[in-house]
Amino acid sequence: MPTFSWRGTPVIAVALLSLGCEKKADSAAAGAVTKISITQTSDARADARTYLARLCPKPIGGELNFMVWEGYTDTLFAKPFEEACGVKVNATFMGSSDDLVAKLRGGGAQTIDLVSPSSDAITQIITANLAMALDLKRLPSYNDLMPSFRELTMARKDSSVYGVPWAFGPNPLVYDTTKFTTPPASWADLWDPKYRGKLSMQDDIATLWMVAQVLGMDSANDRAHLYNLSDEELARVKAKALQLRPNIRKYWATAGDMIQLFRSGEIVAGEGWPLMTAQLRAAGFPAGETIPSEGTTAWADHWVMTSGAKNLDAAYAWLEYTAQPFTQKLLADVTNYIVANPGAKAYMSAEQVATQRDIGDYGTRVNFWQWGPRRDKYQEVWNEVKSAH
Repeated sequence: MPTFSWRGTPVIAVALLSLGCEKKADSAAAGAVTKISITQTSDARADARTYLARLCPKPIGGELNFMVWEGYTDTLFAKPFEEACGVKVNATFMGSSDDLVAKLRGGGAQTIDLVSPSSDAITQIITANLAMALDLKRLPSYNDLMPSFRELTMARKDSSVYGVPWAFGPNPLVYDTTKFTTPPASWADLWDPKYRGKLSMQDDIATLWMVAQVLGMDSANDRAHLYNLSDEELARVKAKALQLRPNIRKYWATAGDMIQLFRSGEIVAGEGWPLMTAQLRAAGFPAGETIPSEGTTAWADHWVMTSGAKNLDAAYAWLEYTAQPFTQKLLADVTNYIVANPGAKAYMSAEQVATQRDIGDYGTRVNFWQWGPRRDKYQEVWNEVKSAH
């Protein structure tokens, strides 16, 4: 696992943006030109305030409209931005990648400024010309982000970059540690009749991907195959998913859904996100998580500016602010996700540092979400599974 250390007098390089209150229609009209440094402390919140005072010496004004995964505009780091930059943050949470793509295709790209697509949706958003190519001259902290994350091709088209790395992670099996003496070794364990009505899975085709992994359909030599199964393979996945149906208490649509199911004692396990584990533990719930023997799927999330983004000064300010190590440390506090800036480790305890990895460290244990050509067929199968009684 890579480590991070500061040498000599610790400093953080940040960008000083020439920002005004007027909204810009052209990203070339204003730019982030120079980097300045602030003296680093051990307090991420304090450094965020110091940084924001320089990022926004004058209020930018206006609003930013977001459609994001839960936790990505948490008040822990969004509120200081709002106060320092005079920008109102309006956030709508998405329940799935399909939800986001449908919203943007339906005209949302003209009313939403920033989105946080995962590794499947981002390719569709870029291909459909719903994203704006980024002016990296306005994002001098971009190169501070994890090289292996920046090198992912999903956020690029031709010579343009459309996404700023934000966070990534696996979809682990989350469980109540008081109900399991040892972590479940296999996803297949969840089919045990003793868990009847005691599990929760995501209301999304991602659950089909997990079932396909249980059936051995995920090949380390062809990671795209999981997202392009044949009719025969999908029929097997459907049959297996239907066998799991009696064990499902409820399919969750948001992280809050699954957290509540755990806290009310209605479920003992399910496939979730590290965000759920972090929030359950913060509430004093005995949550554990593990990646079973079959592996799991994973996601890599970027910040993407929509093609119709209006308040560009504020959008670039947000992108630069969220790329900073202190902001990403605060994101980790909220979500327990793996963040894109390795410098965030300088603010973390040894225990929190241990949760951080390079994308390459997972090797073949995770398969990053892709937008397969047969996604509509997967959705059809999923609708049949979840509506079954």
